[in-house]
Amino acid sequence: MERFAFKGVASNLVTYLTDVVQMSNSSAAKTVNSWCGFTSMLPLLVAPLADSFWDRYSTILTSSFVYVLGLGAVASTATIWTWSPPSNKSSPAFLFWSLCLISLGQGAYIPSLQAFGADQLDHDEELPSSKDDKSSNKKSLFFQWWYFGVCSGSLLGVILMSYIQDTFGWILGFAIPMFAMITSVAIFTCGNRIYAYKPDKSIDSKPFQNILQVIKVTASKLVNGRIRINLPDDKSDVGELELQEKPLCDQKFGSNGGFDGNPRNKTYLLENAKIVLRLLPIWAMLLMFAVIFQQPATFFTKQGMTMKRNIGRNFKIPPATLQSAITLSIILMMPLYDKVLIPITQIVTRNQKGITVMQRMGVGMFLSIIAMIIAAVVETKRLEISRKMSSLESETVELSIFWLLPQYVLLGISDIFTVVGMQEFFYNEVPVRMRTMGFALYTSVFGLGSFLSALMISVIEAFTSSGGRQSWFSDDMREDGLDKYYWLLALASTLSLLFYAIFSKFYTTTSELENGNCK
Repeated sequence: MERFAFKGVASNLVTYLTDVVQMSNSSAAKTVNSWCGFTSMLPLLVAPLADSFWDRYSTILTSSFVYVLGLGAVASTATIWTWSPPSNKSSPAFLFWSLCLISLGQGAYIPSLQAFGADQLDHDEELPSSKDDKSSNKKSLFFQWWYFGVCSGSLLGVILMSYIQDTFGWILGFAIPMFAMITSVAIFTCGNRIYAYKPDKSIDSKPFQNILQVIKVTASKLVNGRIRINLPDDKSDVGELELQEKPLCDQKFGSNGGFDGNPRNKTYLLENAKIVLRLLPIWAMLLMFAVIFQQPATFFTKQGMTMKRNIGRNFKIPPATLQSAITLSIILMMPLYDKVLIPITQIVTRNQKGITVMQRMGVGMFLSIIAMIIAAVVETKRLEISRKMSSLESETVELSIFWLLPQYVLLGISDIFTVVGMQEFFYNEVPVRMRTMGFALYTSVFGLGSFLSALMISVIEAFTSSGGRQSWFSDDMREDGLDKYYWLLALASTLSLLFYAIFSKFYTTTSELENGNCK
């Protein structure tokens, strides 16, 4: 339901900005990318606060309220501008602040909801070590089918809402997502009595507050020169320097989220930070994958607006509807991945999971590169046909919009590998009590990827439009250079994949470290 509401607004937003708010193609694309980036980055800020001050259930309800307010504010802009079109700077500003309310609500809602869902099945703290593989497989299935449900909502949002917005107008097109979100909150609260609420059993139940406290105390001791070892006065007790027995398994990896919970030993909190830093090289190499995934909602959609969209005499396909091909391919291919591909890879690799999580992410990155190569070839063909046409003719070229389908479908298949793999990877590689933060790390890949996409557009536009030349992102779709832009993305993604493969080869997962320390 939440994905239906969000995609109902986001999937066709670039059309709203260009047709109603009267923005240029590049400005609309940068606005959508910046908003998506802000939306995806907010969990990094909100999730630690939610982990520290609220339980996940309360966070979900509160953020839902903010989410609904944002959707209502966006719907109000469509209502107002129907009677008085935006003509000053304050109107787009109000729209952007309305979108920011959606971002704020989603920033706490998504990671908390997903972590709360995983809590219903996650019993790691009670499971014996012999059941680790079974637990891991159960988690993999959870994330795969969670994403299957997410994509089902996205599919309905893209197909239904883009059609309603293009056919019946933006007021109804933005009001329906708001009421869908209200309905979802009502349904969610019906399960109060059956949910599993995980109690905070360790000192790490408020990691954000504890880490700040550790930093404050350590800094104070360094400034005052108070860090020292006090030997006992009795020389006979010199040997008793509060040495602790070394455990059989290194206690920085344990059943309680992977860290020692001794209240007298705050150093384990710094180990939390070390694990997050270990993830940064992998995290950084996934950014170009996220940049590629900004294209369907921006330039792919504008590209489709200039292509032949008729089915029969009267019906025209809304360009944003083609984004449904991504989610539809995920829905259709997800069961095949589980029932066909995994059994085959299990035989080949002799690995119970078929392929590792990191291999899974790498396959998706490779498929996204192929998708961009296909997009570049199709755009080259569209430009060839467009430039042969007279400038007096319609901007629509005699090339069917269905030529864009292969790139959408490939991105959907790459999603099954990389996005689901990212969710599982970041969930497993952080401590149990910071798993909301783990989901925030996953969403932040797409957040920073969105900002990186907007930055690339600005830099490329400034460079290519110098000297009076046409920008690659020209409003005249006959003169743009989107094919060159797609080739550039494919090249940059290939370099990212190469570095990703190198970093993955030398990366040691938390479970491998734990097993190694227990030997």
